[in-house]
Amino acid sequence: MSISRLILHQFRYDQKLFWRQPESVFFTVALPLIFLFLFVSIFGNGTIDVGGHSIKGSTYYVPGIVTLAMVSATVLNLAITLTILREKGLLKRVRSTPLPPWIYMAGRIGTAAGVTALLVAVVTLLGRLVYGVSVPTTTLPALILTVLVGTASGCALGFALAAFIPSESAAPAVTNAVILPLYFFSGVFIPTDDIPAAMQTIGDIFPIKHLFEALLTAFDPLTTGAGFEWLDLSIIAAWGLAALAVAVRKFRWTPRAG
Repeated sequence: MSISRLILHQFRYDQKLFWRQPESVFFTVALPLIFLFLFVSIFGNGTIDVGGHSIKGSTYYVPGIVTLAMVSATVLNLAITLTILREKGLLKRVRSTPLPPWIYMAGRIGTAAGVTALLVAVVTLLGRLVYGVSVPTTTLPALILTVLVGTASGCALGFALAAFIPSESAAPAVTNAVILPLYFFSGVFIPTDDIPAAMQTIGDIFPIKHLFEALLTAFDPLTTGAGFEWLDLSIIAAWGLAALAVAVRKFRWTPRAG
């Protein structure tokens, strides 16, 4: 069997596994959509000040929920799933089969990327149909590049984070303890102007805020030019490369007990 057919076969297998796990589908796919309806319903669809001008609340929250969906599909999903598989000894079994390890990982990354693309499309479509949020046109290339860079970086961060989670039971707690505060610090849930300066400074360090701001620029109907946020994209990419280096060095295929 050719390499491309092996990768495709593994991707299809991983896709089936993902969609047959109700908890994964709920937290990765359904929860971001629930958050979109909750935030717009609770905070209303009034105006929010962004970069010296005002936009509709839904226009602000759609890229916020896209950010949440991307992080859930990559960082959270991979970190939790790989830790569970490792501690159950399943990754060790995979390593002992004729299947090349990198093809197995390619299937996992492909699933994360596929779910990410689906969520970006669904959230954007719901924003348009339900709340009248403008779909990016002139900024579409910037949106696509941001999604690609964010997905690649998120996958690398998921592998790196999995290397430091000590046990199967600790996986959800550790991942949420790391990621959930960053949503608030990054303006995903609360407009940046309403966040204390110290929290904003913390958010500036991590890639979630830069992913959100790059997506917000793409969705903002008042954006002039192509909408590429090169500084934000560079920071996201730098985090991804650093995480990749950590994952290559620290990722384990065997349980910590052996």
